[in-house]
Amino acid sequence: MTAPSVEPFVHPALFYRGEQEYLHGTVPFIRDGLKAGEPVAVAVPGPNLAMLKAALGEDVADVKFLDMTEAGRNPGRIIARVLRAFADTHRQTRVRIIGEPIWAGRSAVEYPACVQHEALINPAFQGREVTILCPYDADRLDEQVLTDAYATHPLVISGGREMPSTAYAPEHVVARYNQPLEQPAAAEELVFHADQLPGARHFAVEQAARFGLSGTCLEDVALIVAELTTNSVVHGGGSGILRVWADGSQVVCEVRDQGDLNDPLAGRRPPARDKLGGRGLLLVHTLADLVRIHTGSEGTAVRCYIGQH
Repeated sequence: MTAPSVEPFVHPALFYRGEQEYLHGTVPFIRDGLKAGEPVAVAVPGPNLAMLKAALGEDVADVKFLDMTEAGRNPGRIIARVLRAFADTHRQTRVRIIGEPIWAGRSAVEYPACVQHEALINPAFQGREVTILCPYDADRLDEQVLTDAYATHPLVISGGREMPSTAYAPEHVVARYNQPLEQPAAAEELVFHADQLPGARHFAVEQAARFGLSGTCLEDVALIVAELTTNSVVHGGGSGILRVWADGSQVVCEVRDQGDLNDPLAGRRPPARDKLGGRGLLLVHTLADLVRIHTGSEGTAVRCYIGQH
């Protein structure tokens, strides 16, 4: 079921209702890829992963499976750590991937990062011999999610029919969900400059520990804050504001500065091997459970959610 396209990269959305439509839209896609000699990966939420494994039988052995609720918990790391990680190991041939980054359990806080991820897949894979099929549960997802899927996918499969999306406009989606981040009612705050980076890191770790994080999660906080505050000093005007607060069971670390993050794929793709920089924000996306970013002429805010694991 490879969608016809003049471009080597193919990115259809699959709207499904119920188990049978899900399997009808995904199992032939997988098996057609295997018959064509194409490497196939499946990254979907756990229940759908189990359903697909049961339906594929012996073909399971030839497919790479990932639970998207773990591998893609932070949607900002899916392109680099899931999609590119698989595609880049098979550069000599076309690959097929099923990626389901949006499911009914995603929160309203996560959703803007999810839909921006779907939009950014297109420039991230432009010109690549890759097909990425993205299932959407049309029974359980909000109507706005399905509307956004038309804007982030050039092709849509619904009711067994495949059609071009007349609403396709991924760059508009990225801009529309570049939303200002509401400030918490209470947060611990520290203004930092170039000579205060170690102090900012210690401040964040102390607050995170006070809010219940421990062990390697505190190490993650230290690394995240070190990368963000360094970026602020180097690229964001030489200083910034660090805020830390608790949001339910998670600790939130936010860094604001005067920089303008004008590359929406920054931190979402592997850095070129011949470049020294470009790894800091990628590390942040890798470690955090969720990263929300707002950027513009007034400055940039990077907000990271870290839970106890």
